Amino acid sequence: MRMLFSVASLLVVVLVVLWLAKSQLRAVAPAAAPASPGAPAATVPEQSRQIQQQMKQGVERALEQGAARASESQP
Repeated sequence: MRMLFSVASLLVVVLVVLWLAKSQLRAVAPAAAPASPGAPAATVPEQSRQIQQQMKQGVERALEQGAARASESQP
């Protein structure tokens, strides 16, 4: 019985963590721009570069915000 509760609680924790990760990724991921009918589809390397660039910009923006908050909190 004790083992059943342990497994059930572990499952609940895993589900909560997955749900939080999904909500965080949904908040961070930009909305996909609809492709125009005449435009060619982006290749995998192009998509990879775009994603890398977006992630880099996001990290830089977060670092700038953190630095600004740190400078505001210092006397």
